[in-house]
Amino acid sequence: MTAPRVPEPFDAAGNASRPGPVTHVWYAAYGSNTHPERLDCYLAGGRPPGGRRDVPGCRDPRRPRRSAPVLLRGRLYFATESAVWTGGRAFYDPEADGQLPAHAYLLTVSQFSDIAAQEMYREPDRDLDLTRVLARGRDRLGPGRYETLVCAGLLDGHPVLTFTAPWRSTEVPPNPPAAAYLRHIAAGIGAAHGWPPHRTAAYLATCPGVHPRWSAPKIAALLTADPAGPAPATPSRLAE
Repeated sequence: MTAPRVPEPFDAAGNASRPGPVTHVWYAAYGSNTHPERLDCYLAGGRPPGGRRDVPGCRDPRRPRRSAPVLLRGRLYFATESAVWTGGRAFYDPEADGQLPAHAYLLTVSQFSDIAAQEMYREPDRDLDLTRVLARGRDRLGPGRYETLVCAGLLDGHPVLTFTAPWRSTEVPPNPPAAAYLRHIAAGIGAAHGWPPHRTAAYLATCPGVHPRWSAPKIAALLTADPAGPAPATPSRLAE
């Protein structure tokens, strides 16, 4: 398994070293998109594993040129309510202390733009203007849950980009994720980083929003249980 990489940090002014003309970016996927099978649906179209609706796919459906495990500065947290999974959605707080294991995919600017559009339930039809996020490290495109772009730095000369909500993890009520969502995120971390279930469980248990519904032992039991068997007992409002 390839060792995870950390993007080159911003300079003292908060800016990444400016790349040349940008044709490709690393999409630092976290949450369910960490898993390559789910990302494939956003590229080629179809219904992602665990999804409840079809997605149109990208205008350019080709697979990523490369992929790599990366560690982003910041934290994964869970809040709001997912219409797909029920329970909390995964978000990235780049200003929090800690590290987030992500899966970076080298995509064209067009592909990254189209994935961002699909995450907001829009039809892919145009490229994003990355000028501000590359200059400032952050750009709020709108009020939506995944409409804030973040540049985590550079990797092999290409910007490392992802999207998240405009708020901090401390500014929104936490909401624990559903069991199926946790399983999918854990599978993605395992695919990208090769972590065994107990390590993934220990990490996820530290993410804001997970406690008190999920502890490390409960998550480990969930990850090692037969997914076809009965799921652990959960509060009815968050049942799958």
